[in-house]
Amino acid sequence: MSANDQYQTPLASRYASNEMKTIFSARERASTWRKLWLWLAEAEKELGIKQISDEAIEAIKANVTVSDEAFKVAAVEERRRRHDVMAHVYALEKDAPAAAGVIHLGATSCYDNADLIFIRDALDLILPKLAKVIHNLAQFSLKYKDLPALGFTHYQAAQAITLGRRGAQWLQDLVMDLEDIEYVRAGLKFRGAQGTTGTQASFMEIFQNDASKIDKLNEILCKKAGFSSCYDISTQTYTRKVDLRIANALAALGATAVRIATDLRHLAHDKVMEEPFEKDQIGSSAMAYKRNPNAGIESAALAGKLSNVSANFSETFSGQWLERTLDDSAIRRIDIPEMFLMADAILISLDNITNGLVVYPAIVNSQLREELPFMATENIIMKLCSHGVSRQEAHEEIRVLSHQAAHVVKMEGGKNDLIERIKKTEFFKPVWDEIDGLLDTKLFIGRSPEIVERYAGVGGPVEKKLEQYKEYIMSTATAELSV
Repeated sequence: MSANDQYQTPLASRYASNEMKTIFSARERASTWRKLWLWLAEAEKELGIKQISDEAIEAIKANVTVSDEAFKVAAVEERRRRHDVMAHVYALEKDAPAAAGVIHLGATSCYDNADLIFIRDALDLILPKLAKVIHNLAQFSLKYKDLPALGFTHYQAAQAITLGRRGAQWLQDLVMDLEDIEYVRAGLKFRGAQGTTGTQASFMEIFQNDASKIDKLNEILCKKAGFSSCYDISTQTYTRKVDLRIANALAALGATAVRIATDLRHLAHDKVMEEPFEKDQIGSSAMAYKRNPNAGIESAALAGKLSNVSANFSETFSGQWLERTLDDSAIRRIDIPEMFLMADAILISLDNITNGLVVYPAIVNSQLREELPFMATENIIMKLCSHGVSRQEAHEEIRVLSHQAAHVVKMEGGKNDLIERIKKTEFFKPVWDEIDGLLDTKLFIGRSPEIVERYAGVGGPVEKKLEQYKEYIMSTATAELSV
């Protein structure tokens, strides 16, 4: 039977990277269990458990990577036993008979450290990719920090900003996401060897009530697995609060990605800017001229799902009765890998988009110029006041002309002729010679260039935040979309 004859999640077949898919693969999971059993046996032997021989250790070590044949053995055994972990213990005993009887010694069937290893490795894959997207947007923001653009509130024309200043808005949200994900990564610990309900009772039996050896056992296990320490309290599992905290951080990244992708799609509609469009890319099967923002649409769709992932993890965490129920098992098999595959796919897409954003300055300027006369009215009123004109009278005169100009734009499809009307109205004669100077777009952008430079420029918060990822950013090519 071909893979094409069975359903495969598009997250794996279309979107996520090979590196992320490997972390959550069946072989990686089963082989990690074997590594954990090896480390446990090595540590127990080091601490004086005589029944674990050198031959047993070498036998496990020689069979750490699970073969296809071992998977078949485990599958048959799982159908009999209805227990995946014990099925793989059995498969390892078949591969390493010298270790039979000491594999998994003292550990609960939910020797719950493998998921923590996968989560750690997945976070370590996500963080530099997110840093790369932040770097891309920082460069974009700096490049266009001086380009005046029309701002929008409520998706209606508002005060001017610069295009780079808008990019810095997205940039700051992503930096917050980076900080949140770094925080949960830094707080990630190991479960270690804690026994069936977290009391370490089985290990007290093995070590003849020598508690110091159990502490040393967990020190050794943490060191072998690459963790600094174990959680202080565990039940049969590590607390599922850990999963929820990570899900919350990744869900927030999803929300940011939706926001950025949606903004870019609005701007593409207005022809202000657009995502990279490949030479042979097809926008529509019927409308050959179309340039659909496909990557933005794709990332928004995936990010929308990721932004809602916390609910499942919250339910799973709150449904762990007392020392543990199995309610977490099936859903975590789905949700943990898919959460990371989605985050990975979104960052691949955002890297591709943000590294090649195409800006059309003429359209940016034209869009701003259309609204500039209305923006300039306050400045014109202030100039009139400096010539001794009543502010109330100036306001009323300009209000009437503004509504007339708006009527031409909305009802007749004409251009905004407010400035021409002002120049033809005697009331405004005191400032006629000054009006053109009041229409310089740079007068309306406030401190936008300075704000961007201070945040994203040399020595700024963004540069400092990205310092630890600098080597990855400089050495990694822009991600390519798989579809």
